[in-house]
Amino acid sequence: MSKDERDRAEARFNKAAKAADDARTGKTGRDAAAKAVLDNMARLKALRLAKEATEPAQPANPTRSKPAKRPARKAQDLSGWLSSEQSGGRRT
Repeated sequence: MSKDERDRAEARFNKAAKAADDARTGKTGRDAAAKAVLDNMARLKALRLAKEATEPAQPANPTRSKPAKRPARKAQDLSGWLSSEQSGGRRT
C-alpha cells in the first residue's frame, strides 16, 4: 500500500469517526437542552401555583356585565312578510 492510499484510508476513517462522535455528542446536547427546558417549565409552574395559592380568588372579569337580551320579535305571517318585501323593492 502506498503512502497516498494509506493517507486516503486514514482520512476516510477519521471522517467516519468524527461523524459518529458528532452524532453522540449532538444527541446528548439535545437531551440536555430538552431537560433544561422541562426543568424550567416545571419551576415556572410551581412558582405560578404558589402565587395563585397565596392570592385570594378573583372573579374572571368584574367590570364586564352581561349583554342585554333583545326582546323576542313576534313571528310574522307569510303574507305580511311578502308584502313587506314587495314594498321594500324586492320581487318575489
